[in-house]
Amino acid sequence: MVLCGDMHRVYEIGPVFRAEDSNTNRHLCEFTGLDIEMVFYEHYFEILDLLAEMFVSIFNGLEERYAKELKTVNEQYPFEPFKCKNVRLSFRDGVKLLADNGYTQDPLQDLSTENEKVLGRLVREKFDTDFYMLYGYPTNARPFYTMLDPHDENYTNSYDFFMRGEEITSGAQRIHEPEFLAQRATVHKIPVATIQEYIDAFKYGCPPHGGCGIGLERVVKLYCGIRNIRKCSLFPRDPKRLRP
Repeated sequence: MVLCGDMHRVYEIGPVFRAEDSNTNRHLCEFTGLDIEMVFYEHYFEILDLLAEMFVSIFNGLEERYAKELKTVNEQYPFEPFKCKNVRLSFRDGVKLLADNGYTQDPLQDLSTENEKVLGRLVREKFDTDFYMLYGYPTNARPFYTMLDPHDENYTNSYDFFMRGEEITSGAQRIHEPEFLAQRATVHKIPVATIQEYIDAFKYGCPPHGGCGIGLERVVKLYCGIRNIRKCSLFPRDPKRLRP
């Protein structure tokens, strides 16, 4: 909605609450969200360019500015230094890399958690990086508001970013045309009346745009090679812990 008001790049940092029964070492019910949304002009890869440069700058900056703090963490939780390059693969290239190494992955289905980890290892071996981007996910693996690939509607203009074989953010080009948005909601069996205000916002006119939401604690967990995300939050909230 803010982009409709001619602010071409926006972000927010704040608490995010997720009512999900996810009892894993990488999920929290409350975490710090870094949300970014931006207009692009030619291709949604403009978003990937900006985000990749941002992450590489952050990771390199941590080594330069916080070497003492990282050394302290490493003394208690030893970890390998984080390797970071600007590597971008299509989803279909990722599936092929898995297949070439003997792993099965349906090209029209989302990656399993196990295949994500395997792919992270294969990318590390091939490109010498712990950080990479995967774009062009299958349509049935993405929400209704994700823009379809104009060349193949089995895929979408979407992307995930990974650190050490684990996803740190999902994003996509959003559908900005109200009629198409309503159509895709219907396909996903979402009653249009329940999201009418959201759809109406685009009737004022909105440029092509996209963005992502980043979980800060998960980024810290993976950068520092810490096994459990609860070690990266001062007061971790999960399905079994509310206080303190």
